[in-house]
Amino acid sequence: MSLVRPVYLDYNATTPVHPEVLQEMLPYFREKFGNASSHTHTYGWVAQEAVEKARERVARLLHAEPVEIVFTSGATEAINLALKGVFAAYRSRGNHLITVSTEHKAVLDCCKKLQQMGAEVTYLPVEPDGRINLSRLSEAIRDHTILIAVMYANNETGVIHPVEQIAAIAHQRGVLCMSDATQAVGKIPIDVNSSGCDLLTLSAHKFYGPKGVGALYVRRRNPRVRLVAQIDGGGHERNLRSGTLNVPGIVGFGKACELAEQSFTAPDTLNRIAALRNRLQEELLKNIPGARINGNTAHRLPNTLNMSFPGVDSARLMKALIQDIAISAGSACTSAIPEPSHVLSAMGLSEKDAYSAVRLSLGIFTTEEEIHFSIEKICKAIGELKKKAVG
Repeated sequence: MSLVRPVYLDYNATTPVHPEVLQEMLPYFREKFGNASSHTHTYGWVAQEAVEKARERVARLLHAEPVEIVFTSGATEAINLALKGVFAAYRSRGNHLITVSTEHKAVLDCCKKLQQMGAEVTYLPVEPDGRINLSRLSEAIRDHTILIAVMYANNETGVIHPVEQIAAIAHQRGVLCMSDATQAVGKIPIDVNSSGCDLLTLSAHKFYGPKGVGALYVRRRNPRVRLVAQIDGGGHERNLRSGTLNVPGIVGFGKACELAEQSFTAPDTLNRIAALRNRLQEELLKNIPGARINGNTAHRLPNTLNMSFPGVDSARLMKALIQDIAISAGSACTSAIPEPSHVLSAMGLSEKDAYSAVRLSLGIFTTEEEIHFSIEKICKAIGELKKKAVG
């Protein structure tokens, strides 16, 4: 099989839809095109049955109950519903939220909006390895704190936060714990019960499902989480998210969850990806002087590698590689912003080092041949860029 160029190493931005996911979705565009809210005929019943089957699959992946899953248009909407919905529902109890400076912009921008609405928000710093200091978290909690929002795994560095400990600290003080698990779901096993998350967000397109569909997990007991809906107009999804359901997308989402669950029971899949990532990492460290890894390597997603190459501007590197390899300098949602990564800056990297960083993220379709090719091309491109800089 010939190598397809450019090699795709930006799986954290989005993933290709898995063939089995696509196959399961197709009938719901034509033969089974009904509206899941049409309760008076078989077209609607078939669609509703498909949605509930998908809900069960999503719940099973998270070890949740189907009734705790609310379908949305993606993780960004789920995050907005969680943060704004909690703030509105618990406003009488308090107005203070805690989050982390390295969160995705979906969380940070939402928190800024909440501040305009009267919320007080504490943005915790991170250690140089990208993880939060749990003592600082404890000290930041106030009597009027209602929610702590910490992502499960960082989208740029892959660093995994100690969510179970974070949730335990929150619950000791009667505070809810929310986690943006968009990058973690499908890459590592997640159990909402053992982790203690009260709210958790995810998006199908990050693990071989379609774009435009995601979900919010909302704990229904111990404690029962209350939310105020942010979209009105029909009372869909138990009055939490109105709007006609994207049945084909939800069906694909459910299938993607089923495939992810199967990959966790067959660890060779995750081990293979981690082995390819480690080989890429080792070869780049060995062959590129000054190359460094950004973020904790002991607590990291198996597919993610963030590296800085001192003396090399990442924008020029990506341009040099554009015909050969698809990589990024960070989040796809901020790739058009001409500023250094807020994640790397929060970790203490200088502006120069942050501008020299790239994110390489692998997936289930990544091959050994692609990694070998990528190592060769990256090393060559960096060598040529450094020569030009000297010349």
